[in-house]
Amino acid sequence: MTDFPFDGVGFDLDGTLLDTFRDLGAAVNHALKLGGMKPVPVDSSKDLIGGGAKIMLAKAVEAQGGMPEDDFRALYKEMLRYYAEHNAVYTAPYPHAERVLDELTMRGVKMAVVTNKFEEFATKVLTELGLAHHFVAIIGGDSMGRGEDGKFLAKPAPDPVIEARKRCEAQRFVFVGDSTYDVKAAQGAGVPVVAAAYGYCDLPAQDLGADAVIDSLKALIPALEAL
Repeated sequence: MTDFPFDGVGFDLDGTLLDTFRDLGAAVNHALKLGGMKPVPVDSSKDLIGGGAKIMLAKAVEAQGGMPEDDFRALYKEMLRYYAEHNAVYTAPYPHAERVLDELTMRGVKMAVVTNKFEEFATKVLTELGLAHHFVAIIGGDSMGRGEDGKFLAKPAPDPVIEARKRCEAQRFVFVGDSTYDVKAAQGAGVPVVAAAYGYCDLPAQDLGADAVIDSLKALIPALEAL
């Protein structure tokens, strides 16, 4: 074990480790087409990512006037069905992701993924990209079950970050993400957070309230050492 300041690191997935917007955008447009709506530019899906697939689709539908809840629920299921079969077509790790994961592993750091994507989808895409073996836990938006309000205990709730730290058996844990969901979850869990400015930030990265900001994953390990 080295004197590296953290023995556990948690990563968001979309916009942090993986560039996923093209596959997510294709799934949204597949659902919109089935619902008789106009497709959205695939690039615009970057602005919709953050709260998970359901919120992503809901924003796209609302922008075109909305639809009855039952119709939306059916459309959402069709989107998930499509994404389950097409979630690693264009998706790829961000530059330096594999090298950073390898280096953290060599330093004895345990890692976890905490995403609002369903655990099944997150595990599948990480496995297909050859990255799943780096993580002691892959915690999805549905992994923690539902809270008293019936909603999944997903980010920005701190529960999945707390669980990730527990599974990493980490005394010194840090989280890396690209959105207000990530920062709020980490802060609620009482751990430092690094903002990925290259991701799908829903606010300017400097305004997210993170403890550090990085412009690429190449800068992550130096940023962690500085913390």
